[in-house]
Amino acid sequence: MSARAAWRLETLGFTDVYDYVHGMADWGAAGLPREGLAASRPSAGDAAEPDAPTCTLADDLRSVRERVRRSGWSLCVVVVNEQRIVLGRLGRQALAADDRRTVEQAMSEGPSTVRPNVDLAELLERLEQKKLAAAIVTTSDGKLVGVVRPDRAAQLPA
Repeated sequence: MSARAAWRLETLGFTDVYDYVHGMADWGAAGLPREGLAASRPSAGDAAEPDAPTCTLADDLRSVRERVRRSGWSLCVVVVNEQRIVLGRLGRQALAADDRRTVEQAMSEGPSTVRPNVDLAELLERLEQKKLAAAIVTTSDGKLVGVVRPDRAAQLPA
């Protein structure tokens, strides 16, 4: 809300009023609660699976590969730090290769990500057009929300 609107609400007697200076776009990109029309349409954040396999730069690639296989995921593994900030991605090729590289050597740096407030239908269309198997969802400061897999996301109610 604008500073002017916040001040007006205070003059009307509201006491819990905050001026979110970064604006509504940042609010949604941070995955914070939505209202109105925005809340009625599924978003990337709604479809993001928070249990997507993750690993750190220090993890052994062979153990990551086995963990991913046991989990039933094959699409991607997100490389994160202790704060769950996305640093990279291990794709199918990196996971399929039987070599002795480290996670850091095998990962793709700076993977493409989307924000939680992205319209799910638009995201699924984009994934289909680009023939992508998944989308990594992060907040505006890079923290992992989850991974959207089109086959699972299509099962969400419209």
